[in-house]
Amino acid sequence: MDYKLSLRDAAAVEARPLGEAFHSRSKDGTELSVNSYYMEKDGQPFFGVSGEFHFSRMEPWRWEDELIKMKLGGVNIVATYVFWNHHEEEEGCFDFTGRRDLGRFVKLCQKHGLYVILRCGPFDHGEARNGGLPDWLYGKPFEVRKLNEGFLSYTRRLYTEIAGQVKGMFFKDGGPVIGVQIDNEYMASSAPWEMTTGISNEWAFGGDEGEEYLLRLKGLAAECGLTPVFYTCTGWGNAPTPDSMLPLWGGYAYRPWLFYSHKGEHPATEQYIYQDYHKNGIACTDDFRPHYAPEDRPYACCEMGGGMMCSYNYRFQLPYKSVDAMAAVKLASGCNFLGYYMYQGGSNPIGKNGQYLNESQVCKISYDYQAALGEFGQVRESYRRTKLLHYFVRAFAGILCPMKTVLPEGASLIDPNDVDTLRYAVRTDGHGGFLFVNNFQDHVTAKDRLKETVTLDTKEGAITFRFGIAAEENAILPFNMDLGGIKLVQANAQPVTVLEKDGRDVYVFFIPRGMRGSFTFEEKAKIDISKSSTYVCPENFTAEEFTVSKGEHSAGILVLSRELAEQMYIAGGNRLVFTDEALLEDKNGLRLETVKAENHICCYPANALSGDAQGRSEVLGEYLYRVGQWAGAGKKLSVEQVAPGRYTLDIPDGLLEGVKDVRLQIDYSGDIGSLFLNSRLISDNFANGAVWEVGLREFAGEHNQLVLYITPLKEGANVNVDSGMAARVEEVGGAVAVLHSVELCPVYEIEL
Repeated sequence: MDYKLSLRDAAAVEARPLGEAFHSRSKDGTELSVNSYYMEKDGQPFFGVSGEFHFSRMEPWRWEDELIKMKLGGVNIVATYVFWNHHEEEEGCFDFTGRRDLGRFVKLCQKHGLYVILRCGPFDHGEARNGGLPDWLYGKPFEVRKLNEGFLSYTRRLYTEIAGQVKGMFFKDGGPVIGVQIDNEYMASSAPWEMTTGISNEWAFGGDEGEEYLLRLKGLAAECGLTPVFYTCTGWGNAPTPDSMLPLWGGYAYRPWLFYSHKGEHPATEQYIYQDYHKNGIACTDDFRPHYAPEDRPYACCEMGGGMMCSYNYRFQLPYKSVDAMAAVKLASGCNFLGYYMYQGGSNPIGKNGQYLNESQVCKISYDYQAALGEFGQVRESYRRTKLLHYFVRAFAGILCPMKTVLPEGASLIDPNDVDTLRYAVRTDGHGGFLFVNNFQDHVTAKDRLKETVTLDTKEGAITFRFGIAAEENAILPFNMDLGGIKLVQANAQPVTVLEKDGRDVYVFFIPRGMRGSFTFEEKAKIDISKSSTYVCPENFTAEEFTVSKGEHSAGILVLSRELAEQMYIAGGNRLVFTDEALLEDKNGLRLETVKAENHICCYPANALSGDAQGRSEVLGEYLYRVGQWAGAGKKLSVEQVAPGRYTLDIPDGLLEGVKDVRLQIDYSGDIGSLFLNSRLISDNFANGAVWEVGLREFAGEHNQLVLYITPLKEGANVNVDSGMAARVEEVGGAVAVLHSVELCPVYEIEL
């Protein structure tokens, strides 16, 4: 089908400074600020990519490598809740040790060049018990989240304790902390008081004092020593958004909370429809209804669905392609600050008195969240796909951030169930820009699009894109893009980054699935392998490299298949390493975290790695890395059923010798899986058809026998109370609680 969009009236955005409340200078002279459209670093556009990582939901020995994975994934800001009830479970007894050591976590972020946003509450939510409010607050003679002296005095004490843990670590001091969130979802959401849930269904107070409340707590935070570049607040719902705070937005397409009361199918959501979040008077189909003029503030995100937990009443496997699809839709819609919740999964701590510190609708321990990085460091497809987007916004922030969104008429009002109308949008500065195409929709089956035509009417003439795109794929296609003095008129290829090789720039692209890759340069330019200004990629190719020249200007072009691009890491600034495992880089060099005993790794340039070379193609070097014999190889995991749904798992001795970790992989059918060690719950899982994984390194040295209990999935369950006494008997029509298999998966680490 043919689509047309005029860009003749488009122009670059006129960004306006937001003042001293959004500006700071570090000790070394570096400046950070926020204008009405994007962040700036030393006066240049800075594209923030934030990933949520809850330090108290992970053992500290894992922190550093997971932060490195985030950095290699293109994240440059770590956001973290500071859950009040994780630190002051008992009134007056603060705990910032072990997995609760906030200061140590922030220092690790700084070590690896990552900025930090502290989400300090007092209310956080995050599926924590009472939204993070300690139980003992329930018995105080004042209401929470209100401007009464009682609640303010306890909030002041909390903020003072947090500030003491990160003293000297704010940006102005030369540290990494650039943002502090005040409360969360104030007047937009709350959480159950877990002391009474299920009896009275009582909820913590959600707030009713508007901007006054947030501004009072913001002043309190500053008095206590929480002094970042900017303060943030929730943007969505009915949340107040004071002028001196940065509102942060997001979006979830998979919504377990619907099923707390809803019975039926999950509806298709509006999250994959393009909007213009930076245009006054715009009509949106989602919940973007700010209390301010959209053109006065940047559209920034902190809670795009980087995953989602299963709640008891809603079990599903997250489609990992949903994550980068949402991020690209937000980007096209005017977002210059991507933020994922969660990016790194975790495990809830257990309270000092054995109390579970989570909300009752979710697992007691597991907070894996089906995130880009799993609870035990697993690398997911969403991690591989989003890093390509993150590399893109980092490399081209200077041209992308000032670009305005232009939508075809009716684009923001497309019905989510409509899979026939092409979803596309443009960001442009009036000359060049990017055509965004989305073919993903949650809770709807998308279809391959074979022959689409989009014509952009620009000031320099019409540009026509002809392409196909696979179901569940999305694409960002450049037009009138300057490649070092050579104009790329258009390409059926998505830009990723730019490297330096042999004294010239090499631009890296990949071809979205379902699309035939092609490049059209200005007529004066010549491509070395086609001898013309156009080039069409071969079908079923993996990697191609060519040079385009015009007079004294020359640029390299590296084109990758989508499959190969998803394996790509930028390492050391100017080299690419290709692996579907986890790559880590620090001052000592490169490491590979892998579940494979043999790893075939490619690199660009071809000589970028050392090791056991397996040869080289015309473009990439190929290497083989092997690990030594695993001490646990051949050792038997003894599994015995001891009662209906109950099993013992005897772990062999020496299993962790010579490996980084061992993951227990449990395949079962039932309702809930619970894993115990020494009668202590160490992990749990709501059955959703996926294999349940548990890392064993945390429990090294403890007793080797685990107990697995599978709560049966019951049909027609009913509690019979037809008795004159207090007896109650459960009657069940049928039940399923079956362990299909248990495997041990070693996790190796190889120095490259």
